[in-house]
Amino acid sequence: MLISFSVENWLSFRDRATFSMVAGREKQHLERVPHIEKYKMRLLPIAAIYGGNASGKTNLFKALSFARHLIVKGTQPEAMIAVEPFRLDPAFTKQPTRLSFEVFIDGRCYEFGFRVTREQVVEEWLLEILKTTEKELYRRKAGEIAFALELKKDSFLGFAFQGTRDNQLFLTNAVHQKVERFKGIYDWFRDSLVMIAPDSRFEPFERFFQEAHPLYSHMNVTLNHLDTGISRLGGEKVAFDSLALPENLKTKLREEIPEGATVRLLAEPGHERFAIMRRNGELEARKLVSFHSDSAGNEIRFDMKQESDGTQRAIDLIPAFLELAAASSGKVFVIDEIDRSLHTLLTRELLAAYLESCTPDTRSQLLLTTHDVLLMDQKLLRRDEMWVTERDSLGNSSLLAFSDYKDVRYDKDIRKSYLQGRLGGIPRILLSGSFKPENRSTAGGTG
Repeated sequence: MLISFSVENWLSFRDRATFSMVAGREKQHLERVPHIEKYKMRLLPIAAIYGGNASGKTNLFKALSFARHLIVKGTQPEAMIAVEPFRLDPAFTKQPTRLSFEVFIDGRCYEFGFRVTREQVVEEWLLEILKTTEKELYRRKAGEIAFALELKKDSFLGFAFQGTRDNQLFLTNAVHQKVERFKGIYDWFRDSLVMIAPDSRFEPFERFFQEAHPLYSHMNVTLNHLDTGISRLGGEKVAFDSLALPENLKTKLREEIPEGATVRLLAEPGHERFAIMRRNGELEARKLVSFHSDSAGNEIRFDMKQESDGTQRAIDLIPAFLELAAASSGKVFVIDEIDRSLHTLLTRELLAAYLESCTPDTRSQLLLTTHDVLLMDQKLLRRDEMWVTERDSLGNSSLLAFSDYKDVRYDKDIRKSYLQGRLGGIPRILLSGSFKPENRSTAGGTG
């Protein structure tokens, strides 16, 4: 589970900003807040981040995505690190970007963080957080690394560090060198932290071809309940040679797909989705299609491109919510612009269904960015589950939870206060009047 995340000198976040999933003293919806008994801590199952356009919401999402990619995928030799420092102050453009996480993994709390420039990892650290103190497992700085006393006995750790490039995280290289001691932290970023951008498509859609797969029936039932008009999804066989793909790509697929493996393709335009798999030595292709029922109860086949953007977005998001709601789930989904192409009531229903499944034993979490103020409702979300990003006159973004505002009571209409600008996070709109040239405002001019 994610405990907190800090970002500094990244895009619009010049100064350090910290986002926390630690529950405050709120009494609302306490029955669904996960409880970590060992640490006497409650972690929130959900957080919604609001803010005006260019306030920093998506930049926070990008920081999480960057960190995950750097940890899981790493960098190529001699490659630059794809860091994006704050650009509106010359003093920060050459300074390191700092990102750090506190996470709860397999019954233990850790802090992992790093400071990087485009050329190198300046500093990197891993701490285990104990009940009353913390233990530094390692700290890398100035080309050297210091290990905790019990780790110094493992000579292979020093060997792994010697093979770590300046532009590479030690955590990444150590796990790639089969160091098991840090694999749990690496695996959390790889397997548990799931990023869904506004234009992301659900990847393992081939499971919708498999009627025996648990997700198949759950997905179809949910699509029906959400009034999409779809009775079921399915897969349609397509001849591999007939696919409108470049010949060099077809050759590559023929050469590289091993027996039993599946490759997913998203064809533009139209968002047609194909799964190509090798069975008994031959390549098979299937296309994701939908079925609707006509007035006589007959099934009518539709291509994905014939479905609305909202329905396609629902198809992308519903599997995430089904996985979040699973009792054994430990996933942390981060969804940017969750309301993209979705009706507000559909979005609310998805969130409410997930929250209904949460208990003190839940270990999944959902973070989302949104402009949908109709979700800003204390009957749905606690005050400490609603955050706002605000950008000041110098372009610096900051983060604040609604629970930090002293005048935001549990019975207050938060939506009204937010739209009135008393909680920040709304755009500074200078345009007034008509778009006609003779009626435009001359604010800022000399006339």
